[in-house]
Amino acid sequence: MEKHRGFPGRLAGTDFQFTIRRGTKDGVATAITERARHPDRRPADRRADAGFMKALWEQFGDQPFERGNLDAGRLSWLFGREVIPAQDPFDPEDYYALLQIDVKRARISFPEIAGMG
Repeated sequence: MEKHRGFPGRLAGTDFQFTIRRGTKDGVATAITERARHPDRRPADRRADAGFMKALWEQFGDQPFERGNLDAGRLSWLFGREVIPAQDPFDPEDYYALLQIDVKRARISFPEIAGMG
């Protein structure tokens, strides 16, 4: 499992987790699933999404990246929209699965992130 050095472990000043410390003992990662983001989500949740997207952009830009130690729950809020599979077939339970930012959609969803695109 790739440990993304320099990637923030959580949103500063909160308990919103961005990374995990270690993989599961059996090597099967928690599945990444597409979660619906409803317009009435709490502001703190929206800040966590934006903070995670900003960290992804600053770390990887528009290049494919391994899922590695990125938190499945946090990825799931962006998966299928701003973060998409970068390989076919895609295994949502694989720590080595490749993902990529869909820059066009991310720019629309998070216009406050400077330098995107």
